[in-house]
This record gives sequence, structure tokens and C-alpha cells, in this order.
Amino acid sequence: MQNLPAHWIDPDWPTHTRVRALMTSRQGGVSAAPWDTMNLGDHVGDWAADVHTNRERLAAQIGQRPVFLQQVHGVACVQLNAATPQGLVADACWSQDPGVACTIMVADCLPVLLADAAGRWVAAAHAGWRGLAGLGVSNLTKGMGVLESLWADIQRAGADVSDVMAWLGPCIGPQAFEVGPEVRAAFDDGSVQVQALFQPTANGKFMADLAGLARVRLQALGVPRVLGNDSSPQWCTVSNSALFFSHRRDSRGLGQSGRMAACIWLDG
Repeated sequence: MQNLPAHWIDPDWPTHTRVRALMTSRQGGVSAAPWDTMNLGDHVGDWAADVHTNRERLAAQIGQRPVFLQQVHGVACVQLNAATPQGLVADACWSQDPGVACTIMVADCLPVLLADAAGRWVAAAHAGWRGLAGLGVSNLTKGMGVLESLWADIQRAGADVSDVMAWLGPCIGPQAFEVGPEVRAAFDDGSVQVQALFQPTANGKFMADLAGLARVRLQALGVPRVLGNDSSPQWCTVSNSALFFSHRRDSRGLGQSGRMAACIWLDG
């Protein structure tokens, strides 16, 4: 993608030519501190006019209408089309139509982008640990997190999921994500693979690998090609303050943090 603002990410993955994607950084916008500068969140205390300008810059860059969701760390998903309004309560979305961009806001949570290899549909999910684990869903759907919910919604619509690839954006890294035993318990399926993604600390807590947990969930769904965030320090939102917003880092010292966005869409 040409002429991207500084440090915005053009995902490097072998998608169909119809599939386009990008991930913003905290740079390239107009917001003042502590939302400096490319804050896209309209719920974090930033000036509404600045958020509007930043969202307009994003739309101009991608040449599509980004559809922003009201994300609640849940598992609901929505199919987007030209008539979809802004602000629907959901944590995942997908589309078969050009003209709209599936858009996920993050500031430590993991953005997951999905693309059909034949370029027939694209999808995006907001994968914090609660949504990824499906915490709070009924016992009848226990273990169904936001990725499984999105996958089921795509299948119900009759879309082909036989050849899908994923890209993971920046999120809180395993060297920064300290969690309690309840988080480990929410994911623990008895497998060595999952248990290895929680490294015990001296205080009875664990250092968790959020991107690694998403890779496990995606592979279980039959998505063998997962690119992008490999859990290395360069992808950590907490550790890279010049590039990324981080709710855990910024809200403790500054009271609030901005939001970045990952977008995926189909060219006409």
C-alpha cells in the first residue's frame, strides 16, 4: 500500500488480490496527549472533532467506509454491508461486499484479521482474553470464544471456510501480560500446548501469551496459515510506546489511552 503514514502496518501475507488490509499506529493523527496522535476511539475522553478528523484520515487512506463497532469484550458478530450503521454492539464482523472495511479497535487486545483464500469474504475480531476465552457465555456454549462465534456465523451464511488465512496484529506481549490464575483456568483445556502459554511467576500469577492463545484457537478451527504477530517483543503494545497505544501502560500513568484500528476489506 502506497504512502502509508509513519509506522502504519501493511500486513505481509499472501492473500487474494481483492483482499486489502492495514493496521494504524499511534502516529499520523491530530489528537493531543494522552491520545497523541492517531486516536480512533470515540469513548476514551478525546475531543470528538479530533477523533472525527482521524477517522476521516483513515477512510481516505483506505478508500472505503470503515465500520466501527461498540466493542464489549464479548463474542457477538455482525455481517457488514453498505447499509450497516456505525456503533453496533459486537466484537467481530465480516463482509462479502466491497465498499466497507471490517474495523477493530485495540490498545493491548489482539486484532485478528481473516481472509478467504479466493477473496470472497474477509473478517476481523477483537480478541482480548475475555472474548477469546468466551468468558461469560452460557454453559451451553462454554468454550466458544469470539473466534469460534465468528467462524460459526460465517458458516451459517453459507460462506466457504475451507481455505482461510489469518493475520494477527500487535497486542500486549507475553513479557508484559501478567494475569491471575482465573485467566489460566478460562483457557486450560488440559493440553500441554495451552499450558505452555502461561509461564508461572513468583507471586502465584502467570505471564500469558495472548497471540499464542489465538494461534491455538485458529488452528483448532482449521486455519493453518497464521501470520503477523509471533509473540516477539516487536509486536508488544506495552513495550513500544512510540508506536502503539497501550491501555495497561498508559491508563495507569495518564488516566487514559487512545485506540488503534486494524481494517480489512475487499476491493470491487
